[in-house]
Amino acid sequence: MEQITKRLMELQDLKYRDFHSKLMPGIDKELVIGVRSPDIKKLAKNLLKEDKDMVLEFMHKLPHRYYEENNLHGAFIGLIAKTPCEALKMIDEFLPYVDNWATCDTLPPKIFKKDLNLIRAHVMPWLYSSETYRVRFAIVTMLGYLLEDEFDACDLYILAKINTEEYYINMAIAWYYSFALIKQYEDTIKVFEEKILGTWVHNKAIQKAIESYRITSEQKEYLRTLKIKKC
Repeated sequence: MEQITKRLMELQDLKYRDFHSKLMPGIDKELVIGVRSPDIKKLAKNLLKEDKDMVLEFMHKLPHRYYEENNLHGAFIGLIAKTPCEALKMIDEFLPYVDNWATCDTLPPKIFKKDLNLIRAHVMPWLYSSETYRVRFAIVTMLGYLLEDEFDACDLYILAKINTEEYYINMAIAWYYSFALIKQYEDTIKVFEEKILGTWVHNKAIQKAIESYRITSEQKEYLRTLKIKKC
């Protein structure tokens, strides 16, 4: 889809590419064009208005070459899907081609809010996938959509059972628990008192929670006492 790539190239910011590439170790800098997220979202809307058939053809031709093409694909999902079920189907097909945390974390669309029971039933099994970014997507979705009205304290213990050396999965788990401490403190603090998480995840989640202005001073002081000291 040379036309879509050309449109992305027209939005290139080389200084931004140099900066953003440093946040994604392991991703070839030459595969990063350097387009800011708001520009990608705006382009996605314009391309859909101009030629929806071209967009659908682009989405079916996988894998994409450039990082921004993947992000554009994610933006298209959010714009095209009319139901949570439709969004899940498109994401399911796309996830095997996602190779970085930044694209992964932009994927959960707002339409998920329309049927959180469906989202829970469909996404939770992905926690046991062998695909790094399918697992991370499930955790990020839990963080974004299943920590308030649809919160289930059992989720805290399901995530605690994930044992992996994958940095981007462990970082997502720590991120989840930091938000759980903000939104569901009484249930979540028990996990840290019981010390059932891996040391790195445990300490990283506490660090992230302490950095939040939504955690009280008293809570921060208590969380500091729960840090696990490394031998």
